[in-house]
Amino acid sequence: MKGGAERTQILHRSVRVTAAAAAGFYTFVYGLDEPVLALYGLFAPISLGLLSPIPGSGRQRAEVMLKALPVGLLLVTLGTVLAVQTWAAVLGMLVVGFFLAFAAIAGPRPAGAAPGLQLFYILACFPPYEPETLGLRLAGLSFGVLALVLCELFLLPQPPDPPYRTTVAAALATAGDTIAGRSSPTPEALRETGARLRLSSIPPAQRPAGPGRVPRGLAQAGSATRRLLEQLAHLTETGELRELVREGAGDEARGRGRTDTPSGSLLPQVASLCDETDDALRTGRPAPGPQRMDKAIDDFQRLRVRQVTGPTAAVPPVPVPVPVLRRQAALLAVAESTRILEISVRVGLDGRRTPPIRPRELFWYTQAVAPQLWAHRFTGNMTLRSVQFQNAVRIAVALAAARLVAGSLDLTHGFWVLLAVLTLSRTTVGATWAAIRQAVTGNLVGAVVAGALLIGLGRHTEAYAAILAPAMLVGFALGPLLGIAWAQGLFTLVVATAFAQIAPASWQLAEARIVDVVTGSAIGLLCAMLAWPAGARTEVRRTMAGLLRECGPLIEGTVDMLTAVPPGSAPAPPTLPALHRLRLAESAYAQFRSEPRADQPVRADWHAVLITANHILLGAQWLARFDLPASALPADTADRARAGARALAQVTDRLAALCAADRPPPSGTRPTPPSEPTGPPLPVLVDLDMWLRSLTVQLTRIEAGLSEALGRTARGTTAAHASHGSQGTHGVQS
Repeated sequence: MKGGAERTQILHRSVRVTAAAAAGFYTFVYGLDEPVLALYGLFAPISLGLLSPIPGSGRQRAEVMLKALPVGLLLVTLGTVLAVQTWAAVLGMLVVGFFLAFAAIAGPRPAGAAPGLQLFYILACFPPYEPETLGLRLAGLSFGVLALVLCELFLLPQPPDPPYRTTVAAALATAGDTIAGRSSPTPEALRETGARLRLSSIPPAQRPAGPGRVPRGLAQAGSATRRLLEQLAHLTETGELRELVREGAGDEARGRGRTDTPSGSLLPQVASLCDETDDALRTGRPAPGPQRMDKAIDDFQRLRVRQVTGPTAAVPPVPVPVPVLRRQAALLAVAESTRILEISVRVGLDGRRTPPIRPRELFWYTQAVAPQLWAHRFTGNMTLRSVQFQNAVRIAVALAAARLVAGSLDLTHGFWVLLAVLTLSRTTVGATWAAIRQAVTGNLVGAVVAGALLIGLGRHTEAYAAILAPAMLVGFALGPLLGIAWAQGLFTLVVATAFAQIAPASWQLAEARIVDVVTGSAIGLLCAMLAWPAGARTEVRRTMAGLLRECGPLIEGTVDMLTAVPPGSAPAPPTLPALHRLRLAESAYAQFRSEPRADQPVRADWHAVLITANHILLGAQWLARFDLPASALPADTADRARAGARALAQVTDRLAALCAADRPPPSGTRPTPPSEPTGPPLPVLVDLDMWLRSLTVQLTRIEAGLSEALGRTARGTTAAHASHGSQGTHGVQS
């Protein structure tokens, strides 16, 4: 059931599309007696306004339509030229279909315009081959699109949604107030605030999904804010946040001064930076001055090390307790999230290229030129593991096959065959079949009504003229409100009344409509059965398996780098492969969540896998950045850390095999977090210990959940060390 606001949007859209389509159609048919102009003037607003889900406000949609107009003119020209031979039109359909469907990698707005652009080529590539009418076709298309643009701007325009940066600012304000002690929200409230930053909760037009620096920066800022809120929620649960806030305030009134000088110095700077970044997001202007958090974290780490291994004057008379060091490690993770937030907001608001920013793997896009960013997005998805690539191949092959069948059988109004393929294809065979059943039923009823109308009215064009506009208004409103069957039936009535005014028509027009829709439905269903019929259900398992396989070497490489002798002799592990796998897995998971599932929902917690992978990636980056020791670590402690990392890598390999339905490797050594330091509790050992403990807890939960959800018994378990869960940090959110 659609809500009141959505129903209003549908009704307003129906009015706009009807007004734009009627303006061109009636003018060209009855004013200029130009049926070609009328046909393109009618279908241009319907294609871009009704059949293309372009998101956003009226101004945003108008901008997309204006940008799509030159592409549409090119596609009509190409279709007109290639209509000379069926094979040429089929090859053109294959190429055009793929690249327009693949435009989904550019974000919701280009993806929304793609179906309309597909229809421009489809309409032009069918016989008769009449290149002499190209000028009329382009003129009709231009008039229809421009009329729709004017309607989007001035006729019941859709108001804009709040921009993404203000949503991030509201969440960051909550985080800043919590850190500064101005408010004390519950952990559930903090997590709910973070959940509102999920892209699935953001209106499509406001989602930072493009390949440029600005959307990448804003998307990273949203992820960092969610991660910060999750960290604060965990610190609130353990009571550590209260202690940190006291240290930051230096609350002498409570009878206690600062016992944790590093935390008392860093926490106020984190709170201040959150407030400044919040103001920058609300005003849209980045805060002036250098990046502050880099220096603050460096000073914090130096002070921690001096309190343990520094000169006698710097070392407290009482050794710093391990719980305090663990609290400092948690604060370091909070500060690193704030540092990433600070940088990404600057990039997202400014948009200009910057010098290299560490870690370069995370901020590589800040120094890349626009063509490089587009090429990276394009090549990153040009793989069989990308659901965007799979969707583009599926729809391109289906459209090309439909054009081949329609041309070879010389079907009347073969355009409708491809229209059925385009509008009824889904990402799973089950959803496609469900849509086809309803569509065929609706078309049968609509064809009967349209046939009776054509027989009853005969060639009284003035009657059709009186019916067309109300039919469009009702059909374009009730179809989206009542479902596919109603939409198809009413659309059949609309096209019958329109074509009856362009050329003499009989009840056979309705018959041709049924034949074409059934043909297109059969082709679409066949392609859905042959090309990735399960949609993202299978691909989400494969991409998660690939991501987990990259996580194991990353854990081991990070520990090897920190425990190397001499320090710094081992390179940091490469994170780009894991980042690439993470993007593919996130894309597959997003589509998986959007697909209807008729059977029982899969209970596998794929989101937990993404959270843990993010935690591994970020730990590998900030441990290498801030915790590289100046002297070699104790040999026994280093050996235990490496053993724990190897055991965790074995767990990720087992999980990857479980996801991919392969034979899991032997369980091997159970992952054991490092023991308590036997010597001075060095900050690097505490930070590394916290990271490994939290990964142990998260991977334990994932292994137990996947073993049950995927119906297989996991070989080996990490449950023996689940008791360490209260000491590890929770997973961060991407």
